[in-house]
Amino acid sequence: MAEVVVLYKTPKDAAAFDKYYAETHIPLAKKLPGLKNYAVSKGPVASPAGPSGIHLVAILTFDSVADVQAAFGSPEGKATGADVPKFASGGGDILIFDTKDV
Repeated sequence: MAEVVVLYKTPKDAAAFDKYYAETHIPLAKKLPGLKNYAVSKGPVASPAGPSGIHLVAILTFDSVADVQAAFGSPEGKATGADVPKFASGGGDILIFDTKDV
């Protein structure tokens, strides 16, 4: 399996971020070809030291990194990527990696 982890930093307007993300961005991202699972954090995102500066974590699961690359190269992927600047005023980090059970 492969994961895409998006760490959205604290936006200027958290309520507006949450509304747009739920109503617009999630439906766009759910159209990504090959997407197996899509989960988001619930409630505050903390670190062992306390507040993290992260507002929301999104975890998208695919069969492989090649499938991730194909998904984000598709028209649906390009639309999803182009949507991010419309709501993520705090910016974000995207991590892509293969996983293995241990």
